[in-house]
Amino acid sequence: MGKGRLEAFSDGVIAIIITIMVLEIKVPHGTDLAALRPLIPIFLSYVLSFIYLGIYWNNHHHLLQSIRHVNGRILWANLHLLFWLSLIPFVTGWMGENQFASIPAALYGTVLMLNAMAYFILTRTLISHHGSDSTLAIAVGKDFKGKVSVVIYAVAIPLAFLNSWLACALYTLVAVMWLIPDRRIEKTLTS
Repeated sequence: MGKGRLEAFSDGVIAIIITIMVLEIKVPHGTDLAALRPLIPIFLSYVLSFIYLGIYWNNHHHLLQSIRHVNGRILWANLHLLFWLSLIPFVTGWMGENQFASIPAALYGTVLMLNAMAYFILTRTLISHHGSDSTLAIAVGKDFKGKVSVVIYAVAIPLAFLNSWLACALYTLVAVMWLIPDRRIEKTLTS
């Protein structure tokens, strides 16, 4: 089965997730700059989540560029990832509306970690289908960044109960790690 429908569906779902997220930002009732002050935590959580969704969209695109076809297992692994991505607007809104309180910040990290695990499962499913000598398998290698990300999430989630801002700083660190373009797949495809 070709990969085109999977790409188009995933792109559409991610676009809808981003749209839902931005619609959660309510317009203030005041007309001065002070009216924007309560929106600062909401906007900060939105920016972080938007960056995460952009990272997932970009890396998902690279994953699918490195493969030839998909099967049922890949479709389900992809849906598994999209499920966890679809929860990002909820945890983003809850964390922002509650000024990065402990429980919302911990749940935000939990959803991020489950997204990372789902992405790992999708990657491994693709590699299993295309072989350990495939372009994707060579490009992913030992997936150091993916494993380190999960470890950072595992540290940050309980830390949110002690200092939610420090936990959010760790979530930001993971985003920065991935924001720096991962050129492994591009390099492997062009060589």
